[in-house]
Amino acid sequence: MNCHDFRAHRRFSLPAMLCAPQYLFLIAALATTTVPAAELRVGNNYPLTFTDVDRHQLSTADGHITAISVVNRRDEAKAETVGDRVSQITFGDPKFRLITLVNFQQNILAPLRGMVSAVIRHRLDLEAKDIQKSYAERHINRNARDDVFVVADFDGKAVSQLGINPTSSEFAVFVFDGRGRLVRRWNDVPTSEMLAQALKTAR
Repeated sequence: MNCHDFRAHRRFSLPAMLCAPQYLFLIAALATTTVPAAELRVGNNYPLTFTDVDRHQLSTADGHITAISVVNRRDEAKAETVGDRVSQITFGDPKFRLITLVNFQQNILAPLRGMVSAVIRHRLDLEAKDIQKSYAERHINRNARDDVFVVADFDGKAVSQLGINPTSSEFAVFVFDGRGRLVRRWNDVPTSEMLAQALKTAR
């Protein structure tokens, strides 16, 4: 990907942290042993909490219908597709929220994590400016920057809550209702129809 050609897609695309200098993504020298997490089951309640790069606490059981897209640094295209499809269905509706959870697979050294998070926040600022223009066109009176959420998972704790091995490259999409009940889970990009049905079921 040419960093200069990167464009922020409408809402929730994977931030262009891929364009950050290579030294931001140095691989840790020591491997980390991780206990496999239990897979989440559709229909069960999971009141999970995540901290995004803006230090907001986001819960799957706080009343929002929450979609979570779990990606790694190679999943830019998939993340953009999920973001676009969710946006087409829920754009401007405060009941819905999409969280992009970036699994860094425990490969970012601790001293560099703050720098990586700063890059992500900067990219989200730019993306929010584009979204704000669409809000204005549709007479949505809300700060778009409050509607983009990215969790940077450096230590594997976030993805482990979702039953994903932190060192894996697994891609996944989850939909939770407002009480934390898992409505659907996919291991590939769901179609617009699948997403629409899951989000409708979660209401």
